[in-house]
Amino acid sequence: MPGTIPWEVILAYAAGLVLLYVVGWFLLVPLKVILKLIYNAIIGGIILWLLNLVGGLIGVTVAINPVTALIVGFLGIPGIILILVLQFILL
Repeated sequence: MPGTIPWEVILAYAAGLVLLYVVGWFLLVPLKVILKLIYNAIIGGIILWLLNLVGGLIGVTVAINPVTALIVGFLGIPGIILILVLQFILL
């Protein structure tokens, strides 16, 4: 009968759509992780900047670089304490 689509073609298109969804999902998950790292680094940098702003009055400063920003972004207040302790131990 003309105009009918065989079931094999319909199944092939469905399998292709499912495969496209799975590949897109696998590409999107690492992007979310990278965006979360960037977000945490920005927040950590802001916290370190505030620490340097206030700590500069008493002589406590911390270098702002991607590593210290990520540590503070991930750990929060314990990250600040860790950075300060490491700075005093290593210097």
